[in-house]
Amino acid sequence: MKSLTLSLFFSKGMSLKSWDKIGMFEREVALYKKLQDHKVQINFITYGDSSESDYSKVLPGINILSNNFNLPNYIYEKFLHRIHKKILMDSHIIKTNQMKGANIALRSSLCWNKPLIARFGYMWSEFAKQNGENSFKKIEVYENKVINSSKRVVVTTNKMKNNIINRIPKAANKTLVIPNYVEVDRFTPNFNRQKEFDLLYVGRLNKQKNIQSLISAVKSTQIKTMIIGNGPQKKLVQEAIGISNGKITWVEKISNSELPEIMNNSSIFILPSFYEGHPKTLIEAMACGMPVIGANSPGIREIIEDGKNGILCNTESESIQKSINSLLSNPELTQKIGNNAREFVLNNFSLDNIINMEVDLYRDLI
Repeated sequence: MKSLTLSLFFSKGMSLKSWDKIGMFEREVALYKKLQDHKVQINFITYGDSSESDYSKVLPGINILSNNFNLPNYIYEKFLHRIHKKILMDSHIIKTNQMKGANIALRSSLCWNKPLIARFGYMWSEFAKQNGENSFKKIEVYENKVINSSKRVVVTTNKMKNNIINRIPKAANKTLVIPNYVEVDRFTPNFNRQKEFDLLYVGRLNKQKNIQSLISAVKSTQIKTMIIGNGPQKKLVQEAIGISNGKITWVEKISNSELPEIMNNSSIFILPSFYEGHPKTLIEAMACGMPVIGANSPGIREIIEDGKNGILCNTESESIQKSINSLLSNPELTQKIGNNAREFVLNNFSLDNIINMEVDLYRDLI
């Protein structure tokens, strides 16, 4: 099998350092570290400064290209395809990590005549629309331009694929689903671990995640709750801690490497969001054999089969509380759902499965 070179463009403004800072470094690099075993040479095109090279020691074999001259961001973005000319010319494929900054990858693709893989981890325009942002139409036009100019479009769910095909029917033959992955050897159940918490939430503290309803569901109960995350609604969590008699614990940030232990320290995982893309923490919790509760919302109901590998609830606090209590009071159901959740992830989202899908995609393009 011939080797090939893939240049991955980070989302606009993102770097290895920023991945590390927000605790997602280990999760994000896992795929690309293992792709090297399949004769795929990796270039990371980041928006960090020269200190990005410090990560070389934990990313052996991966070529890290960044803004080494500390150029103003707008200049680096405009001339990135020239600054990294040699590496990009020697690449076989250019790939975006998300849509933000995909236009910069597209410019490089067109300039050096390299096939572009446009990846949607989530539908940026749909999220903007759900958030009530007036810019969602402009974002949709931007996405359509990238889709039309790409050789392949990768999305993480069938719902996203259908969204794109409805907008651009001719994109049907080049759009495929490659879900997010889980390192199932790291995210694994520890049945001997005594559970310190009844309930675990991991994610942003913002309106989309429905934090207010979650807090309302647990703040005046005996449910021991661990909340991990930061965001504009952290004040709601801080206020709830004050009246929870020690039942709510809040941690602002942990690294992905710490998550398996945290998940095995809690009985139930919850994600009550109004909408999601393909939520990584949800499938990581399922891989740990956790019974999960999710809102019956886009992006969540595509993963959870109610009563089989998880529980679906409404977004109101009463429904959330009822679902939590139904699991806490039924150990047999809890164990069954947790076992099914683990099996579901092994069959659908293991890193090895996703690597095979990625390699097949790359080979198909060259």
